[in-house]
Amino acid sequence: MNDAKEEIKSRLAVEDVVGQYVELKRAGRNLKGRSPWGVDKTPSFMVSPEKGIWHDFSANKGGDIFTFVMEVEGIGFKEAMEKLAAQAGVDLSRYRGGDPAVSKRKTRAREALNLATKYYQACLVRSKTVCEYVFYQRNLNRKTVQEFKIGYSPADGKALTTALYKRGFTEQELDAAGLLNRFKGDMFRNRMMVPFIDTTGNIIGFTARIIGKGEPKYLNTPETILFNKSKFIFGLYQAKESIRRNGFVVIVEGNMDVISSHQAGVKEAVATSGTAMTEQHLKTLSNLTNDIRLAYDGDEAGIKATERAIMMAGDLGIDLTVISDYHGAKDPDELIQKDPKLWQQAVENSVPAVDWLLQKYEENLNLNTAPGKRKFSDVALKLLSYINDEVERASYEKKVAEILGVEVSVLHEKGARLDRKLTEAASKKYLKKPKTAVKNSKLEKLENSLLALKIYGGISKVKIPLEIPEDDARLAELELVFNKEHEGLEDFDTNQEARELLARYQSELRSQEIKTLKETLASLKDDDPAYESTLRRITILQKT
Repeated sequence: MNDAKEEIKSRLAVEDVVGQYVELKRAGRNLKGRSPWGVDKTPSFMVSPEKGIWHDFSANKGGDIFTFVMEVEGIGFKEAMEKLAAQAGVDLSRYRGGDPAVSKRKTRAREALNLATKYYQACLVRSKTVCEYVFYQRNLNRKTVQEFKIGYSPADGKALTTALYKRGFTEQELDAAGLLNRFKGDMFRNRMMVPFIDTTGNIIGFTARIIGKGEPKYLNTPETILFNKSKFIFGLYQAKESIRRNGFVVIVEGNMDVISSHQAGVKEAVATSGTAMTEQHLKTLSNLTNDIRLAYDGDEAGIKATERAIMMAGDLGIDLTVISDYHGAKDPDELIQKDPKLWQQAVENSVPAVDWLLQKYEENLNLNTAPGKRKFSDVALKLLSYINDEVERASYEKKVAEILGVEVSVLHEKGARLDRKLTEAASKKYLKKPKTAVKNSKLEKLENSLLALKIYGGISKVKIPLEIPEDDARLAELELVFNKEHEGLEDFDTNQEARELLARYQSELRSQEIKTLKETLASLKDDDPAYESTLRRITILQKT
């Protein structure tokens, strides 16, 4: 697909692609703007039309038009390629080496789903009873119905299939789109239909709510060649612009919660659409914002869901909070029907997820008993192990110690041995250590600066132990880093600058190694042969 990538880049100017999201102004040979991730106080987003690359100095991100769309839309390379190919008018099928039959099935499935959506919308307009349900019982306005492409599937079990057969679709094509039930009739009957729309604007399935009595209350499209529930985030297509602009996202439990929230003015709401949140969901959202707010119930399921979210958040750098004040309502939709302003206030007053969980643990366990204190300390210490910031973790350790009525040193002693003391059953009951690798943004920034100096700074007296990349886009990005960091500076000593940066870089590397070794040490027994050597290495590094 490299040929396709180059063809797209030749047709689309980087400033035109970026300019769809960022207001750019001329700054010499380059263009400058504000970060689309809202993390800069002054314009620090640079675009080089000459090189075809961009770099956000506040967020420490950069690359070409493909990496930009991936970052700003929170999508993968494949989706970015398809989106940009559509803009550039490039037919990707000419470049694909895969099975053309699969590509054709996907195309026909999309066409069937698009026609089904229009058919359902037309059926909604024609039915007075359904309009009363949608507009008066569900309290949805016309704008919301249009924005989410809401429709109605007739009770007749052959209405849609008959219409699509007349348009030339086969049974196999409709089945591939997820529109047929096991009897080869309509999958959805007498339901309010809401399309699943992916981040590029394509309809990939439906969620359907029964009108009147019947089970199941909600019915979703099954897994198909287009729809993967573990990756899909409902409402993200409608929410992503608000998420980027306002810098936060709200994860609610139900699809109707999303729709009601958007109508109530909180357009940053999304849902994981009938499945538990996955790490892929969190990664997608973290590409748009680090401020993620969970609107979960305070029951056991909500507590476990919040625990899993903290576990998966791991080292993604996410600021995870919980929306909890529903004023007696059972969910966001009910609260919005009561008063939309109360929902807006609840979103604004979210509390840190760790604080919320500690409170729930405290409420659910009898801390007047030794077993209750043991269980609380087990889950609390395991929870705090996911907090990377030392100051924040120390603050929570003090809070937990006060709740238990013990010294912080007691928690430290237990924490150092918690992993090996927990039985297999307990480890399944409580949180597990995440396997995500640490992404150190400070190291990345120092590496960028050092490489930029090494390549473009004329370094002669300092050996920088970093390999020069071969990728042209990466080299162009590093040139942009060099120009930005040293613009306006005359006769500065690049060798001295390199020495200072290298010292900071090596110091950060040592800090990271010490942190990793301490985690290893906490998992070792005192009589383990590796215990003494690990402790010795930590001591040496701390003295360096």
